[in-house]
Amino acid sequence: MERVNPISYPDHSKRRILKEKIFLGLVIALSAITVSPIILIISKLVIKGVKQFSFDFIFKTTPNTYEAMTAVASGENIPGGVLNGISGTLLMVAAAALIAIPLGITSGVFLYENQGKRLANLVRNVSDILQGVPSIVLGLISYMWIVKHITHGFSALAGSVSLSIMMVPMIVRSTEETLKMIPNSIKEAALALGVPYYKVIIKVLIPTGFSGMLTGILLAISRVIGETAPLMLTALGSTMVNWDITQPTSALPLLVWEFYNDPNMVDLIWSTSLLLMVIVLIFNLVSKKIAKSRQ
Repeated sequence: MERVNPISYPDHSKRRILKEKIFLGLVIALSAITVSPIILIISKLVIKGVKQFSFDFIFKTTPNTYEAMTAVASGENIPGGVLNGISGTLLMVAAAALIAIPLGITSGVFLYENQGKRLANLVRNVSDILQGVPSIVLGLISYMWIVKHITHGFSALAGSVSLSIMMVPMIVRSTEETLKMIPNSIKEAALALGVPYYKVIIKVLIPTGFSGMLTGILLAISRVIGETAPLMLTALGSTMVNWDITQPTSALPLLVWEFYNDPNMVDLIWSTSLLLMVIVLIFNLVSKKIAKSRQ
């Protein structure tokens, strides 16, 4: 039987510790490289965006080119704000949620209750494909459906439809996966008590999985709230605060694009982007908090 030299053990242990330290350092270095662009982007937004933040920035509409040019020439902050973008974003996202949430939850329940069936598989595949469609294509579809044939012009309704199409697949998937995590015994107990099938869905399954569904809804909202391409083809934009869903409406992403095309309003790009990032961050943090409490 071959004998092992005991003197070799310390050398082997040292080599292993050295390899672990090298690997740990490599992981830390690669993680720092991965995170550094995010840190640089956030720091750039904060440094350049904070100087335009004020009461007027939140509660006044966008200025015209002459006002911005005059302020820049005199070294002052650009007057006005993004109230029309905030109101338009709230209007279109709320309308999109009213369309997407019932449709997404209903479809998710259908997929959960009909697992393995041909129609359910078809709906699931279509939902997955729809999630990968570029947003500009969805904006074009809404343009053909709503702008051309319903409102006969650009409107917040058309923008809401394009955003709702983007929201539905995420809500469908989160609803289905949440319902799969609910024990079958809960559903069986309700049916054993003689509860009608539709009441089992409405009063047992959906309330039980509500936190998971809400997480998916918030993530869907945080995704669409920063979309620009579909709104360019549907909502168009507006310099005034508009609550009429049949009229053109502005939004924060649209304002970023408009400010980019006007050299006198470059400073407003950073502030609007910072505000948009904060809103998206809040939605993501809330969704993560709900998911954590659910676990």
